[in-house]
Amino acid sequence: MTERERWVTRWGLILAMAGNAIGLGNFLRFPVQATQNGGGAFMIPYFVALFLLAVPLMWCEWAMGRYGGLRGHGTTPGIFALLWRHPVSKYLGVLGVFLPIGVVIYYTYIESWTLAYSFFSLLGQYAGVTTREGMSEFLASYQGLNHTFFAGQYVAYVFFVLTIGLNWWILGQGVARGIERLALIAMPVLFLFAIILVVRVFTLGAPDPAHPDQHVLSGLGFIWNPDFSRLGDAKVWLAAAGQIFFTTSVGWGAIQVYASYMKERSDVAVTGLSTVMTNEVAEVILGGSIAIPIAFAFFGSAATIEIAQSGSFNLGFASMPVIFQFLPMGNLLGMLWFLLLFLAALTSSVALTQPLVAFLQDELNVSRRRAVFISVLTVFVGAQIPIFGLKGGALDEMDFWCGTFGVALFALIECIIFVWLFSPEKAWAEIHKGAQVKLPRLFLFVLKYVTPLYLSALFIAWAWQQGPAVLSMEGAAPEDMAWRWAARLLMLGLIGVLCLLTAVAWRRVDRKLPPHRTVPHRTVMEKP
Repeated sequence: MTERERWVTRWGLILAMAGNAIGLGNFLRFPVQATQNGGGAFMIPYFVALFLLAVPLMWCEWAMGRYGGLRGHGTTPGIFALLWRHPVSKYLGVLGVFLPIGVVIYYTYIESWTLAYSFFSLLGQYAGVTTREGMSEFLASYQGLNHTFFAGQYVAYVFFVLTIGLNWWILGQGVARGIERLALIAMPVLFLFAIILVVRVFTLGAPDPAHPDQHVLSGLGFIWNPDFSRLGDAKVWLAAAGQIFFTTSVGWGAIQVYASYMKERSDVAVTGLSTVMTNEVAEVILGGSIAIPIAFAFFGSAATIEIAQSGSFNLGFASMPVIFQFLPMGNLLGMLWFLLLFLAALTSSVALTQPLVAFLQDELNVSRRRAVFISVLTVFVGAQIPIFGLKGGALDEMDFWCGTFGVALFALIECIIFVWLFSPEKAWAEIHKGAQVKLPRLFLFVLKYVTPLYLSALFIAWAWQQGPAVLSMEGAAPEDMAWRWAARLLMLGLIGVLCLLTAVAWRRVDRKLPPHRTVPHRTVMEKP
């Protein structure tokens, strides 16, 4: 009889799920994507994707996770096998374990930058570097791309090891004592830091008397005043949908794992929606009110757009540290900014590692301590490729296949399996089990037709527009090819090992079942 952990409180569940979604995408990726894609013009397809993709898929993933968890399966190989009794279903579910661990392999390294910069800000490590070009050099030197400020990657590697160690310790404490406790502490602190920074930004006004037009309100106007002519650009719609996937964590396979620790009558309709709205407050209200308005105030609209176009990290790591040096108590504000990013990243990296931990526990009966060790070791070893192959494009290679292409593909697969192969009415009933409110039946129509068609169009568009260039490594320098191939071999190796482990797990279970039982089903004993 398998005993599975449970969330202790509903509030802890909501905050943990919000922590799963709230990450670097809310405060770093969202401002960059919005700036790159026309500001207000970006927000219209953003909210369309939120309500036609994220919310329906979120309900599906919560319901799937609870359904599988009650039957001893917290990850998608087992959940898919329960929903669709076909031999291939469990191997399709392997994507729901591969994608999050593939992302966390490079995500943890970026997370460690935010921890390092928290100390750099407080101690004045980059004091005197008051140009964006200088701060870009500082970041590149920290990453080991030059030796202007750091002799090598030693400092970066130390902070990476510290970050890995902290993730290991939290995961080792378990669901309630580790993940839930982290959420109960980190999320309120994160929101507090964000509110402090937003208040400081809004009281900034126009910092340069010589440029009264460069005002924080200009940045807000840029986000909320749409240029309708940009809506005909397919790139804007693709970018908005990609941001929605990234920020809400749908299509990763991580939500199902967290939902698998729920009780049978736990509400997924209201609780799930509350989690999405919490994430949107963090991203749109707070994340959209810090980096973009303050950059507009200091650099102007043209320069801010140029910064966003120059790279995903330049706004957060190159521009913000420069700005804080011109403000009173800039060291403290810089520390709050990077600690905010670190807490957001930490709650996400823990969530992204948990699917592999749960897979090893549920399907292979590995103890939690050993499962955590294997998962963290996998992240640590795999991360060497994006760490040392950063200049060679290894991180970008993994980010496309795991964080863009793979997410769209997996979201489409899970939607078809849960809604159509499990049956629309059964899926709708599962979503409403224990629900405090009845959802508008319009969403059933959306789940059956709109969401899968929308996902199919996105997947085909991504594959058509970006796939050939990435597949052929278009524009990659010859010296970078080895690192990009190393990243691909790492991803293929992870998928292969996970498929092999899935086959072993099902062979072990099938031997213990009567011949007519093809789907493993395990009794769950809840903790009192």
